[in-house]
Amino acid sequence: MTANSTPDAIGAASIPAGFQSMAERGSTPDGTSKAPISATPPALLRAAATAERGLYARWGKRGLDIGLVLALAPLLLPVMLATALAVRLALGAPVFFRQERAGQHGRPFMLLKFRSMRDGPGEDAERLTRFGRLLRASALDELPQLLNVLKGEMSLVGPRPLPMAYLPLYTPRQAARLAVPQGMAGLAQAAGRNAVPWRHRLALDALYASGPPSLGRDLAVIWRCARVVLGGRGVTAPGHATMPRFAGRHESSQS
Repeated sequence: MTANSTPDAIGAASIPAGFQSMAERGSTPDGTSKAPISATPPALLRAAATAERGLYARWGKRGLDIGLVLALAPLLLPVMLATALAVRLALGAPVFFRQERAGQHGRPFMLLKFRSMRDGPGEDAERLTRFGRLLRASALDELPQLLNVLKGEMSLVGPRPLPMAYLPLYTPRQAARLAVPQGMAGLAQAAGRNAVPWRHRLALDALYASGPPSLGRDLAVIWRCARVVLGGRGVTAPGHATMPRFAGRHESSQS
C-alpha cells in the first residue's frame, strides 16, 4: 500500500468475499440481501441491526467459541500433546511461549503458543529452526490459544492480539480494532497471514471491528483462514523470518 492509502481504498481482491462495504455490495456482512433504504423504514432497519448485533454479540459469539472448542477437543487434544512432545524433543524446555498481549479494549493478558525458536540472543531468523518453520507453517504453534479462548481472553474470530508496546503507536482508526475481542483468526489472516503489510492488516482489523457481529461472517473467516493455512500461504512477511515489528507512523515508509 502507498503512504496515502486509506482503509476504504483497500482492493476488493485482498478482502475476503462477503466483507466489502454493504453500500458497495448491497448486502449485509453475512451475505444476505439488503432491502433498498427507500423500501424499508429506517427505524425498522435500525431495530433489525441492533437485534442482530445484540443477540450474537451477547451470547452467540461466546457460545460459538465454547461450542467449537469443546466439540473439537477430542480431535485436538491428541494433536496438542503430540506437538508439545515434539517441541520438548526439538527445542527443550519450556514448551510454551508466553507473552503479554493487548486484548479487547487494550486489557493485557498472557497469550500462549508452542515455542518455535531456540532460546538465547539473536534475530528471529537465527533462532528459528527448520522444525520451528514447519510448526509455524502448519499453525500448530497457535493451538494453545484455545485455552485463552476458553478463559474468555480471546475469541476464535477477531483481530490478532498484538504486543502491549504497540498500543501508543496506533492511529485512532487502527485503535478501533481493540473494540472487539481479539481472536485466533481474523480478516488479515484470511487475506494472507504474515504476507499482509501492517497498514493493510490493521485496516482489515478495523474493518472487522466496525461491522455488526455476524455468525455467517465469523464462519466465513474461519473457513478462509483454514484454506490459507492448508495452502501454506503467508507464513512469513517478504524478506523476514516471521513478521517485522510494527513501526507506527513510520510504517508508511515500509509498506
